[in-house]
Amino acid sequence: MSSAVLSKHLMIVIHSLGSGGAERVAVQLANWWVQRGWTVSVVTQADSSHDAYPLPKAVQRFVLGTQKNTSNVASALWANLQRVWRLRRLIRRQRPDIVLGMMSTASILCVLAAKGLPCRVFASEHRHPPEQAINPLWQRLRHWAYPRAERVIALTSGTAQWLENTMPSSKTAVIPNAVQWPLALNDPAIDPSKQPQRNRLLAVGRLHPVKGFDVLIDAFAAIAAFFPTWDLVILGEGPERESLEAQIEANNLADRVALPGWVGNVGQWFESADLYVLSSRTEGLSNTLLEAMASGLPVVAFDCETGPREIIRPGIDGVLVTPVGDAEALAAHLSDLMAHEGKRQAYGRRAIDVRDRFSSTRVMALWHQVFSDLR
Repeated sequence: MSSAVLSKHLMIVIHSLGSGGAERVAVQLANWWVQRGWTVSVVTQADSSHDAYPLPKAVQRFVLGTQKNTSNVASALWANLQRVWRLRRLIRRQRPDIVLGMMSTASILCVLAAKGLPCRVFASEHRHPPEQAINPLWQRLRHWAYPRAERVIALTSGTAQWLENTMPSSKTAVIPNAVQWPLALNDPAIDPSKQPQRNRLLAVGRLHPVKGFDVLIDAFAAIAAFFPTWDLVILGEGPERESLEAQIEANNLADRVALPGWVGNVGQWFESADLYVLSSRTEGLSNTLLEAMASGLPVVAFDCETGPREIIRPGIDGVLVTPVGDAEALAAHLSDLMAHEGKRQAYGRRAIDVRDRFSSTRVMALWHQVFSDLR
């Protein structure tokens, strides 16, 4: 590594270490840099009671204690002023060389808190901003803050382009998430066994409208009779469970479509599947898509504005479906792969290339380049 980036102190700021892609990336970054001799600290608003990802012992954790629900504009403003003040006091005391905000609000708070202090501030977006619900005040603050950050890190080139078009003074860099493979075995571990001679179409994600599982169920319902040996499994939990269960019942698919909930052994479910589908209406950079491909699964995904098109190589390791949200188009492409085992196997053999294309080594090299670029 370049001597320009040795013996640095990296401070990562994030709302919590609960379950989520950005939270996992924060812990990965902390672990990577502390192993390379850096001082690393992680700052959260929430305490550790709901952590999903443990930090390495060498990483110091600071809790601002500013996680709270606000009932009106005045209380929200006061709460955010407290967050900025406590974070600024912590930055002054710890004197990090680099402060990295994870996601929009944390990134904005970092720029505000570090204003005038001798540290370099990096912002990061883990969702595509046009598809993100953020109130007008935070939108205005983002327009002010991002041009003042050293770099704004985007998961995809589509998001980076949007940032540059919307906030022309912002300096962006594209760094995807690293693929996790093999996946850890955690609780709850639910047996993924299936009956002999059965095939499994698998989807994974929060049961939320953005994931498009309603479209997926409609697509599967349209072709289920033509593929009597195939079943659909959707892993995840969320507010749409009752609605999706009702949809399954209405289509008389209770014996063909399963919603087991969240599982801690998702890697074993990938191994049990024959085909993976991502039916999301919007995506950042899908970790589940990367994990499915790393497990050797052929994939079918809607061609969202960002995300799948930067992972899938059409005709090589998977299929991109347009228009987004069209159940008939999704059904047609699923049918093609469900009917042709040879094509599924060929795509699956190439899908594992993501282990190298999105490896931790490659992704962390991009972070190293960004952190060491002092221009």
